[in-house]
Amino acid sequence: MKKLFIFLLALSTLSGMGMYNKVASHEIKAQDCMFLNSLHYTANGMGYWYSKENGGIEKITGIPYSELGCKNCHVKACDTCHKEVKEGKAAYSKKAAGNQGICLNCHGREQAIMKIDHQMNQEDVHVSNNMTCIDCHSEREMHGDGVEYVSMRQEGAMDAQCENCHDDIRPTDSHLVHQDKLDCKACHVRHVVSCTNCHFDTLVKKGKRVAIPVSGWVFLINHRGKVTSGGMQNFVTKGNKTFLIFAPHMSHSVMKDGRKCEECHGTKTAKQVHEGKVNLTWLKDGKVENLKGVIPVAEGVNYQCVYQDRKEDKWVPIEHPDEPMLHYPAFGEPLSKKQLESLVKVQEAPIPKME
Repeated sequence: MKKLFIFLLALSTLSGMGMYNKVASHEIKAQDCMFLNSLHYTANGMGYWYSKENGGIEKITGIPYSELGCKNCHVKACDTCHKEVKEGKAAYSKKAAGNQGICLNCHGREQAIMKIDHQMNQEDVHVSNNMTCIDCHSEREMHGDGVEYVSMRQEGAMDAQCENCHDDIRPTDSHLVHQDKLDCKACHVRHVVSCTNCHFDTLVKKGKRVAIPVSGWVFLINHRGKVTSGGMQNFVTKGNKTFLIFAPHMSHSVMKDGRKCEECHGTKTAKQVHEGKVNLTWLKDGKVENLKGVIPVAEGVNYQCVYQDRKEDKWVPIEHPDEPMLHYPAFGEPLSKKQLESLVKVQEAPIPKME
């Protein structure tokens, strides 16, 4: 009886200090809570593309993902989105989670591209119509459904898609010509924001992310049987070792009108990619500049980038960087030879016969 009293007293003390709740929260099992399997909680996408098993940069770094600070980039609790303070007390609020500012606190790339488009007076068509994240993204996406997905690009992970709202797409010339071969984003995403020279050693040593952002381009890559918009990212680690990623990417810079034929077909960039070499980034007056417009992603192409080391908080160009290891994460695949050849040809807008 005395031992039981001591135990209950200790339990009461811990509870009063708020520690018991913390201990109890660790005992919740994933199968008992959908959120613990959600991408918002697991942040599996980063670990998935990083892992050596999937051909990721771990093959170069030799450092397991579990030892990186990246693993902490997730939503740890409901309070992150749903907490608000009323009369000095914390309270749950569904309305608070609808505040787009909360989303942008973590989704920095979306915040960056919205800022760029606003400055260029070319805002995303949804933003200009006062739409916010929750107009397209479902509660299931954010809270989970009990399935532990490895990436937001994995089939079934996301509900948001153009067709959810645009179910009355007009049979324009472009739609009829491309038929079901192109995803909406291939033509309607204006551009993407990318990171270059993500300096891995600084991340490991200082826990600080340093990179050089670039924008004004969009890559074409295959995803789930269709050509879609994509982005790139490259890394520098262990001196001269480099790593280059191409992946499907939904940029929140959407145009009402799609691209014209000549923006993708018969371009100088498409021809350079077909010939096997294209410059993506270069230095001009000590600053990184990048190629603009539409860029096909294909195998066997030398995508040249300027790679720089980070020394004393300054970027120093690497004179002879190693050839980058290429990676296509997030279920992306390079364009086929036939697809690339189609882009090289100058296309006029044909008018299919309407029955």
